[in-house]
Amino acid sequence: MHSFFDREKTVAKPGFSRWLIPPAALAIHLSIGQVYAFSVFNLPLSQIVGVTESAPGDWKLTTIGWIFSIAIVFLGLSAAVFGKWLERVGPRKAMFVAALCFSGGFFVSSLGVHLHQVWIVYLGYGVLGGIGLGIGYISPVSTLIKWFPDRPGMATGMAIMGFGGGAMIGSPLAVALLDYYSTPVSMGVSETFLVMGAVYFALMMFGVITVRIPPEDWKPEGYVPSDKPRKLITDNHVNADTALKTPQFWLLWVILCVNVTAGIGVLGQASPMIQEMFEGAITAEAAAGFVGLLSLFNLVGRFFWSSLSDKIGRKTVYAIYFGLGLLMYALIPSLGRLDTAIWFVIGFGIIMSMYGGGFATIPAYLRDLFGTYQVGAIHGRLLTAWSTAGILGPVLVNYIREIQINAGVDKAEAYTVTMYIMAGLLLIGLVCNYLVKEVDPKYHLFKEKKEE
Repeated sequence: MHSFFDREKTVAKPGFSRWLIPPAALAIHLSIGQVYAFSVFNLPLSQIVGVTESAPGDWKLTTIGWIFSIAIVFLGLSAAVFGKWLERVGPRKAMFVAALCFSGGFFVSSLGVHLHQVWIVYLGYGVLGGIGLGIGYISPVSTLIKWFPDRPGMATGMAIMGFGGGAMIGSPLAVALLDYYSTPVSMGVSETFLVMGAVYFALMMFGVITVRIPPEDWKPEGYVPSDKPRKLITDNHVNADTALKTPQFWLLWVILCVNVTAGIGVLGQASPMIQEMFEGAITAEAAAGFVGLLSLFNLVGRFFWSSLSDKIGRKTVYAIYFGLGLLMYALIPSLGRLDTAIWFVIGFGIIMSMYGGGFATIPAYLRDLFGTYQVGAIHGRLLTAWSTAGILGPVLVNYIREIQINAGVDKAEAYTVTMYIMAGLLLIGLVCNYLVKEVDPKYHLFKEKKEE
């Protein structure tokens, strides 16, 4: 049984279709993408004791918000730490470990909710689940880039769009289970966590069984690497340790960090935010639908923008993300004051499409600049920017909201300052993207072999 997980056992045999790999990647990413629907649990977790409303012994939203933040922190840290290990052992073993950790996080959190000990939930969904998120996130990406050297942007979009679409499954599933298990004396959160842990483990095992890696020096039929120099696309390779010494890595680090900070705080608080900005008009069920809709835009954006980047370039696509995103964030407070929520929803839909697109395009950006040799490990280290953003985004939204409300500001207006701060962050990203140039040849290891 141990040999089943060996890298050698996952090498594809002749005749294997590379189009079987995207479903394996989607099985992993649709599962771990549930993290984007975690805001559905925020209000139920704040009423564990009171049930119908928050009681003095219940957790505050600011306390609950750290569950999501810790999970994202450990996503980035585990991706950075285990990136080179993944390249060595292969995607199957990494996916299996990810499945154990992610589902185990639900099981531990169920115990934490049952005992009403928030530190156990932090340890479960935050730490253990976050490690599963990180390993699971990077495990299909490097594999797909190797299977699709002719379309790396589309390939990473296929892998990562599942992560963006995870809330489309996670949000309605959580709402349905909470409704099923809730009683006059319980919110049903503990039972919901148990069921979701089991469901996601089964789904992730499909990816474990299906995934394969291409044989060494494999190329798609009819694919011949271009001999013509392409701007910001190298045929050379940089290893993961050396990549950290380049300015390009740190520019992309800041680019990813500000893009994620601007979007992740909203995603982590999406359900309560729309209910408070349109009080009385948006129910909890409608807010869950809003979370699911954002997930759809997130999913579609990941595939659309990353595929577009194959045609117009990664740098151009990121310029669109930051320029248009800056404008949209500046408009959101005004859209939130309208009588209808439709323009607010559309505005955030556009923002979320570019937020997701940023995630899907960054591995291809890395591949263009640093080659394919250790792109999975480099990608894993870059995801520490996501860890940083996982703290900054929710803290900006949650704590500025609390400060505003304590100062007497109406709940519907409590997010205005935050939206303007997010717009400022995207301006920083726009400048950093402009500064990205080709990697200096002194950092190169070797050049790609060309077909004769």
